Amino acid sequence: MMEFLQSLDPAYQALLATLFTWGMTALGAALVFTTKTFNQKFMDSMLGFAGGVMIAASFWSLLAPALEMAGGNGGASWMPVAIGFMLGGIFLWGFDKLLPHLHPMSSPKKAEGINPEKKKRGTLLVFAITMHNIPEGLAVGVAFGSAAIGLESSSLAGAIALAVGIGIQNFPEGVAVSMPLRRDGASRWKSFQYGQFSGMVEPIAAVIGALAVTLMQPLLPYALSFAAGAMIFVTAEEVIPGSQENGNTDLASMSLMIGFTIMMILDVSLG
Repeated sequence: MMEFLQSLDPAYQALLATLFTWGMTALGAALVFTTKTFNQKFMDSMLGFAGGVMIAASFWSLLAPALEMAGGNGGASWMPVAIGFMLGGIFLWGFDKLLPHLHPMSSPKKAEGINPEKKKRGTLLVFAITMHNIPEGLAVGVAFGSAAIGLESSSLAGAIALAVGIGIQNFPEGVAVSMPLRRDGASRWKSFQYGQFSGMVEPIAAVIGALAVTLMQPLLPYALSFAAGAMIFVTAEEVIPGSQENGNTDLASMSLMIGFTIMMILDVSLG
């Protein structure tokens, strides 16, 4: 399997990896075919776990390789990484303000960017998860792109580990969209469609990220840190608060620690 992946162009590698992450989103959304309700503690623990995965991936798979590559180019290694990291957060902050959305598991009254009465709950939820998945897909793409150019701290195994980690945390995101819709009276099929649809952007973003870094290698430290900044913003602004707003703070925090540890082990051992 590894030999087959190594023979592929990094854009195709990123595409295959994010088809897996999209599939995990769809798998989570498919739970609506078996139940109409969900256990809130389970959801909060899964969201906390997702936050830990995203934080660990941001450093081990993105920021560390960015710092190494920037240092090899001479000058202050922190400069392009700091710029890219902040630009990633600013980009998502602007996107957050411009695009109407509803945070997963939140009341429609908490919708941002638009009067919630003017938009359906499903559309707002899909927008929210889509905002999560754009930086995740970009992160996978730039990880495969950096591995393709032979960066010492990046490897194909490490990029695969990142995709696996993101795929794991995409499962609760699919649930977070489909289950509330099903609970509000939407059909099973419609709830599933909304849940899996948000993951469709990941393959697109991944291919763009892989092509960008392989064609424009000097931009790689900025691209890696940009993806990391975007993921950290999403984690801090939506994933972690969403995991704790129902009162299960200790459970969500410990789940975050577990998610971080597992992602760190995956990246270090495979990378």
